[in-house]
Amino acid sequence: MSDTQPNIGEMLLATVPMAKTLNLEVIEATEERAVLRLPDQPDFHNHVGGPHAGAMFTLGESASGAIVIGAFADQLGRAVPLAVKAEIGYRKLAMGPVTATATLGRTKAEVVAELDAGERPEFPVHIAITREDGAVTGEMTIVWTLRPQG
Repeated sequence: MSDTQPNIGEMLLATVPMAKTLNLEVIEATEERAVLRLPDQPDFHNHVGGPHAGAMFTLGESASGAIVIGAFADQLGRAVPLAVKAEIGYRKLAMGPVTATATLGRTKAEVVAELDAGERPEFPVHIAITREDGAVTGEMTIVWTLRPQG
């Protein structure tokens, strides 16, 4: 678990200034799952009083980045994680604070094996964005790659 790794949440907030700008809260960040929360903040509301779509996208993308850091922290000396593409679907009206939960779509072992073989692996990260009542307001998939350094 995260006891033997650097603090994933601190790494994310230190390397992604936008996450700090939105005051994102890291609830959980491990190799298996990342959960981030966007507090209800009027400065980031849309025209109906809920979180702006751009803020929710950033929340989801940040959660995906946290799990990538968590899962591949031991590979960061030889590869740079980069988002390749993203898709988001807004399912229900989001009001109040929202939470993004990210999980890997492939196993770490598969991705590292491709990196070891000299390839540039791609892997999806799936994110569910929920309201406080548990309703899913958005779903995202972000495809990441580990670009070998050097």
